[in-house]
Amino acid sequence: MNDMSHAPVTVNDRAYPWPSVPAISICLDGCEPAYLDEAIASGLMPTLEKVMAKGTVRRAHSVIPSFTNPNNLSIATGRPPKVHGICGNFLYEPETGQEVMMNDVRFLRAQTIFSAFYEAGAKVAIVTAKDKLRALLGAELRFDEGRAFCFSAERSDGTTVAENGIDNASAWLGMPVPEVYSAELSEFVFAAGVKLLTEERPDVMYLTTTDYVQHKYAPGDPQSNAFYEMFDRYLAELDALGAAIVVTADHGMKPKHDANGDPSVIYVQDLLDEWLGKAAARVILPITDPYVVHHGALGSFATAYLPEGADRSDIVVRLDARDELIAVMTREEAVERFDLPADRIGDIVMISGENMTIGTSAHRHDLAALNEPLRSHGGLTEQEVPFIVNRKMETLGDAPELRNFDAFLYATTAAAKG
Repeated sequence: MNDMSHAPVTVNDRAYPWPSVPAISICLDGCEPAYLDEAIASGLMPTLEKVMAKGTVRRAHSVIPSFTNPNNLSIATGRPPKVHGICGNFLYEPETGQEVMMNDVRFLRAQTIFSAFYEAGAKVAIVTAKDKLRALLGAELRFDEGRAFCFSAERSDGTTVAENGIDNASAWLGMPVPEVYSAELSEFVFAAGVKLLTEERPDVMYLTTTDYVQHKYAPGDPQSNAFYEMFDRYLAELDALGAAIVVTADHGMKPKHDANGDPSVIYVQDLLDEWLGKAAARVILPITDPYVVHHGALGSFATAYLPEGADRSDIVVRLDARDELIAVMTREEAVERFDLPADRIGDIVMISGENMTIGTSAHRHDLAALNEPLRSHGGLTEQEVPFIVNRKMETLGDAPELRNFDAFLYATTAAAKG
């Protein structure tokens, strides 16, 4: 561990104190606050109860859209999407006419906190459940000096020292590669975090999970409670090892189905086809990623590119009149309200209500794989997330001013105090 003589590390115009004990941020993907409340009420999270009693408990706001990639990169950079550029899992590039995944490092416009600490001489570790985040989170890290580790549970058997800082992380941990649609994918992250903390004692560590369980099961369901009971066991080990820990989430999760259990969807591409002509407009769903089995690419945030000459104000008014949508705005309004990069969103932005999702066209969504009633996220109603520090932080505020991307600011502040 480096000594206290280190100056704070400044990245993206924020100064992060140098930690004297490991500073850890844990992103519990899809952790609607009610999941913790229900598990605690059932007596399944004794460690978290102790952490909350000795530490600081708040609520924070995620960035909008409340999806995985934008929020993980906000946590990793300490800034909103307007700064780092990642405003979805998926985007449309007008200059190429292509719809592409936003998981390539070329889309990242800001340095990560991990890279900045590494440059300052710190040891850093990142473990993610899905591999889609690994390259972005590990941007600009070098793995040939034994001070950086970055790998995913999903591809843990293929890691190398040159690319990830460790050979075959699955064998190193003694755990098989989990099924991608499983709670075990997240458990691998926690187990790896404990072993890294024990063996490597990184100065800064980030652990980020998958929301497979949360998409399938409601707070208080046995499967959900079992997930958080499992997390609590690993939290006990991390806390006992003396780290300063912030537990937060990338977004919440809400039921998005009707009384019969069928998905609640407004198909906006179909509406725009009716109003503007077939395929004249293009609706983009930024929740889209390779892992759509548990949500069918249905979330509560969408953007649309309109054809040249379309009356944007009229389209906004007509969409805003729909009960399914709670916010419809122009690109400029969305940039101002949500700190989004103007060149990576469409002409209009739409957000649906707590129990509603936005689709493109009905025939384009394969919902056959949704074995449980749809649960999803992306909008304003999934913006509130837990923010728990295992240290007393007397000056820590609350939502909406407190953001999930403040996680490392408070983790390193707490860690600097030992």
